[in-house]
Amino acid sequence: MNWSDIAGAMFGGIGQYGAILALVSNSVWAGAVLGLVGGLIGVFVIQRDMAFAVHGISELSFAGAAAALLFGFDVVTGSIVGSLIAAVLIGVLGARARERNSIIGVLMPFGLGLGILCLSLYNGRSVNRFSLLTGQIVSVQNAQLGWLIAISAVVILALLLIWRPLRFDSLDPQSAAARGVPTRAISLGFMVLLGLVVAVAVHIIGALLVLALLVTPAAAASRIATGPVVLPALAALFGVVSAVGGILLAVAGTLPVSPYITTISFVIYLVCRGIGARRDRVARSFA
Repeated sequence: MNWSDIAGAMFGGIGQYGAILALVSNSVWAGAVLGLVGGLIGVFVIQRDMAFAVHGISELSFAGAAAALLFGFDVVTGSIVGSLIAAVLIGVLGARARERNSIIGVLMPFGLGLGILCLSLYNGRSVNRFSLLTGQIVSVQNAQLGWLIAISAVVILALLLIWRPLRFDSLDPQSAAARGVPTRAISLGFMVLLGLVVAVAVHIIGALLVLALLVTPAAAASRIATGPVVLPALAALFGVVSAVGGILLAVAGTLPVSPYITTISFVIYLVCRGIGARRDRVARSFA
């Protein structure tokens, strides 16, 4: 093989990759939006110790989507309804951490069991059933992308409006309550926003992979940053890199997109954890 053949193969491969990438441009945008909003809201998920709640909401969101699929309704609407029901129940009944974990522990198996029941009764295409668990980010349609952008914009705007009292309540709830912050309303409002994000995330990346974009990026950022600006900025950056990077690698490879997204986010977390541990050792040595 001469250099012209090698160059032809290389440019042919690049051209083919570009053509495939153009076909999944909606997926890239969806990944970027999910990574952004997931990283931002994930900061408060970590600060409020609610990673378990994300998984609980995703299970009931999965049940709502599965029920909508079974009865012929819009799947996104079913996912949103399931997420909001779970979010409100957790927010109202789980005011304290111990109560919250108990409520989530009750909701998770119920939601998963109900979702599996609906899927077992569904006689349509098997790919529709499978996508509710693992997502369909490589086949995002214009309508789905529109839903995602619209809901994410609402969530980000609402987060900006309540950012300061939400941050105060997340870091020091007792002092926030003593200073007159409406902590119960703030908590319930945050749960509704979290439910909306989980709903669109479940529809795109699946119920089993929600934590990879709503928890891991923020957990990684919290290992190396604490500032009110740097922490959410890094969390959003890590979320976008994980989602978009996973899609770009999946387009070039033969594996599904899910392993790429979860692996990238996990590697980022390990690197940040290592940097944070090293910084702590250096700080202790100078103490």
